[in-house]
Amino acid sequence: MRILSTKAIGTAAAFTTVIAFGLIVGSQRGRADSDNSEESKIQTGFAIAPVPLNLKGKNRSLVGLGSYIVNAQGDCNGCHSQGPPSEFVFGGIPYFGQHPTKVNPAVYLGGGDDFGTLDPGGLSAHIITRNLTPDKDGVPEGGVSFEKFLQVMRHGTDFDGWHPTCTGALGPYCVPPPFDGSLLQIMPWPIYANMTDHDLRAIYEYLSAIPCLEGDPGNPAGTDTHGHRCK
Repeated sequence: MRILSTKAIGTAAAFTTVIAFGLIVGSQRGRADSDNSEESKIQTGFAIAPVPLNLKGKNRSLVGLGSYIVNAQGDCNGCHSQGPPSEFVFGGIPYFGQHPTKVNPAVYLGGGDDFGTLDPGGLSAHIITRNLTPDKDGVPEGGVSFEKFLQVMRHGTDFDGWHPTCTGALGPYCVPPPFDGSLLQIMPWPIYANMTDHDLRAIYEYLSAIPCLEGDPGNPAGTDTHGHRCK
């Protein structure tokens, strides 16, 4: 998905950052449940969903499973919020030893976490996570079809085209070669590409059930092809 939550400076640092971030950010709650059935995951998914869910017209089982994947396995909000300072609500910040964990619903999966640039000098585009919440019609990622969602998750296709590969001098709206600007950078889509169609469909269904947040904070103004509008 887009997606998700560290500074990337240069090729080596970019990959080091992704690995380090994955080690730092854990799931919201630990469970000692020995039942690994899909029904158990569905029920857990509903129990840990940090925002109210709109189940009207939705496949309830897929929504629950999608929540489990997003909130207990993928930690999508770890990247697709506005970063650690606002990811949790004070009094429920796990890294401060505060329990239980309380995710901040005001930024949940709304994007805006700045990973920095892919060049050592900081001259190229900042890689900022995208808004995954649905549009006013309940279509995930501000109006992305399931077919496009699969393209993103399987192949990393960047349909926004916000950061093409620089063809000359580095600038704030392109990424340095050999990075391919037609692909999402930093996001671990090469790993998510291994997921089953069923699980990806569950994620998509869950993203259709969460509250809409407007805009794509930090990303190029006026180029939001998803139309993140909630009204």
